[in-house]
Parts: sequence; C-alpha cells; structure tokens
Amino acid sequence: MPGIEICRAFFFIHTKKNYFRSSVSEEEIHMKNSYFVYFLLIILSACNDKKSGTASLNGEIKGLGNDTIYIYGVDEMYDRMDTLLVENDKFSKTVSLDTLIAARLLFSDGTQYPFFMDEGNKIQIKGSAAELNSLEISGNTPNEEFSAFQKELKGLGTPSEKVLEDKAGKFINEHHSSLVSIYLLDKYFVQKEKPDYAQIKKLTEHMTGELKDRPYIDELLNHIQEEEKAAIGKTAPYFRIPNPKGKQINRSNFKDQYLLIHFWASWDTVSRDSNAVYRRIYKQERKNKKFALLGVSLDMNKDTWQKAIKADTLEWEQVCDFSGWNAEIVKQLAIKTLPANILLNPFGKIEGKDMTEEAIKKKLKEIENTEKEKQQNKSKK
Repeated sequence: MPGIEICRAFFFIHTKKNYFRSSVSEEEIHMKNSYFVYFLLIILSACNDKKSGTASLNGEIKGLGNDTIYIYGVDEMYDRMDTLLVENDKFSKTVSLDTLIAARLLFSDGTQYPFFMDEGNKIQIKGSAAELNSLEISGNTPNEEFSAFQKELKGLGTPSEKVLEDKAGKFINEHHSSLVSIYLLDKYFVQKEKPDYAQIKKLTEHMTGELKDRPYIDELLNHIQEEEKAAIGKTAPYFRIPNPKGKQINRSNFKDQYLLIHFWASWDTVSRDSNAVYRRIYKQERKNKKFALLGVSLDMNKDTWQKAIKADTLEWEQVCDFSGWNAEIVKQLAIKTLPANILLNPFGKIEGKDMTEEAIKKKLKEIENTEKEKQQNKSKK
C-alpha cells in the first residue's frame, strides 16, 4: 500500500534525525518529537497494515479525565499511529501486531513514555496525570523491567547525570536481550551533546543478535563505524568541490596549512548565525600563512547559496556541490548536524571536531607557538 511506504519513509527520516543529531538538547528533541508526531498524524492514519495478531491495552491514569493518547512506533517495525480515547481517566484498545515492538505513549501536554508490546499481550497501564513520567506498565517482561527501573530511579530522589548513566549502563549489561536496553542506551548515552561512541559501542557488544538486528541498533552501529573513520587522528579523505566560480577546490589548495572546514547552509538559521564566529576568526588569522578557512555549504540551490555568501560577507573560500546531506564530504566526515567544523593539520589528519570559538583560538595559539619554536630551532642550527 502507498500509505505504508510513505509512513516508513517518514519514520525512517524521523528516527535517524532524532537519534543522531547529537548537538540538540534533550528538551529540543522532546519538543521536535512531539511536533513531528502531531504533524504526521493525518499521514500515519493511512498506515493500516493488517497484522495477523493483536494485543490489548487497558489502563487508568487518574486525573487525566477525557483526553486522547497517541501510540506511535519508533521504527519501521511499527510504522503507524493509533489512538487511545480516554473517558473518565480510563481507556481500552486492541491493536494489530505480530512481533515484539517498542512504542511511545504521547500525551496532549507533549509528554512521551515508552512501552513495549507483542502479539497476545494484555498490557495494563496505571498512573497519575500529575506524574506522566512515572507510569506503571505491566503485561510482559520488558514493561515490568522498565517499571522496576523507573521505580528504582524514583527512590534516588534527584540523582546526578553520572548516577543515571551508571544505573542505565548496569541495566544494559545485565539485560542483553531486553528492548528496554535499547531505550536506555538511546536516552542516557546517545542523546547527549557529545556522545561517547566508544562507550556506546562497548555497551552494545554483549547484546544478543536479536537486538543488534533491530533497526535502531543497526543504524547506530553503522553511524559509529562512520564516526570511527572520521575520528581525531584519522586522515581526512580526498575531496574536490567547486567554489562559486566553478573552480574545483581540494586539499592541495591548502598545502602546508592547518585547514578549518566549516559546514553550514543558507537554510539553517543556527549555522547562518555561526558565520559570525568564523568572520571573527578569519579577521584575526587572515595574514596567518599557516592557517586557512574553508566553508562547505549543504545548499541545494546555487543562487540562494551565493546570496547568503554575500549577505554574510564570507570572504574566505566557499564550496558547494549542491547535494545537501548527500554530499560525499559530508558522508566521509560523518557530519550529522549543522553547524559543524573539522580541523585538519598540514598532513591532512583530523586534529579537532566541532570545536567552540574558544577551542579554535586556543588551538591556533598552540599552532603559533609551535611554529615559533620551529623557527627558533632553525636559527640555532
């Protein structure tokens, strides 16, 4: 059915963006998830892929009154949305499915809560509208495991981020085949400003093949593999991209220089704002023969790109192949969010990634001092 294919495409894009755009905060992810789900409600209503089995959901959330709760899957294993109509705090629903899936309950205030269901399950949901982040869900092992985990966290009061990570990591290491482990991995380790991919990879090592075959883990491990190829210390791949005049720019254009590559796009407000940072850096370092700046745009339209270059007064070299996120250099350097930057040394090795303005200036100072030492050593010989 065409509706099913549309849904799968939308959910794939949604899942990939949320899981791997690590620069956004948890609050931003929360808001964007909610807006995305509401926006797709009409489209997803077409996704009525008939399944051979069913599961039932029954529950009572005190204080919820008369409301609507949405159920949506987190990947293509449950690529549709269902609704739970709440009357006087209670609700009941039979849903079609034929495999164990991870899903979310989406409440009208934007709160999302994970749960799990399989063919033949009788899921019971209990809680209070005042504490939608602490529901008690039973009916199968994953729900009971997660409810127990949440209860343990609640008993800790206000735990630190480190304590939460330790608790989540302990659960993952002790539950190699639980869908809850995937949820906790994403929540406490992946959805961070700077995920520790070595730690994440280690946490997935002992997961069963069944979990590793899940779309999310498969995507995550592929992403980590990409990140490892573009890690600090690795040699950056060859690139050849045209500038506004059509001249092909490559690494040899910056021979014997440290090269700071800035990824941006005219359509991305945050990266447009970040151009101010690079204007300051360029102004400060424009006479530095050992340093160069290169802007790589993810624009798809040449005219829009060139107007943005002019409007933002970007005087350093700019390139774009108008492939957007499909640009070869974007894939090779594992760029997943805008703005982004990568610093290459004169030998083409990656020395820094996603550096702040302060970090860039500190690195440039180190480079300056290193060059001075070299000159001094030469003069002594």
